[in-house]
Amino acid sequence: MTHPYGPGTGADPSADPGLDLARKVLDAQPFSRLVGARITAFGDGGATLEVDLREELQQQNGFAHGGVLSYAADNAITFAAGTALGPAVLTAGFSIQYVRPARGRTLVARASVVHAGRRQAVVRCDLLTVDGEDGQDAQNAPGGRHDEGRETLCAVAQGTVLSAGA
Repeated sequence: MTHPYGPGTGADPSADPGLDLARKVLDAQPFSRLVGARITAFGDGGATLEVDLREELQQQNGFAHGGVLSYAADNAITFAAGTALGPAVLTAGFSIQYVRPARGRTLVARASVVHAGRRQAVVRCDLLTVDGEDGQDAQNAPGGRHDEGRETLCAVAQGTVLSAGA
């Protein structure tokens, strides 16, 4: 059985209908638009969400605010669970452990389903920051792709997501 969120068959990841649908769902969330979040991978039990760490998303010491990391973990966890449970899902709860202050150009939340049943899924999420190409942080690096820099683990989260479908 092919899941509607499954990966496309073409070599071009931008032509993936599941990823396109996930991007539309994310864009329908006003808070996600405010934060500037984007989904860069979706399918096969996983999802990746990215947020550029602009000044407005920092706390007083210049690090990404913990609420931004929590938002990214929650949404990435829920989207990953949607690949296993279907599109109607709700977060039942999650926990997050901050490993180090988040400072970099981009925050990347990579979530993957650890276990899925008929009505719930347990999902793990790694939150990483990405430096600029030459190690520059968010204050010094204007734009560019996240894959040009070094990734640093800043938090780990785990959540339970429930199917809201009938």
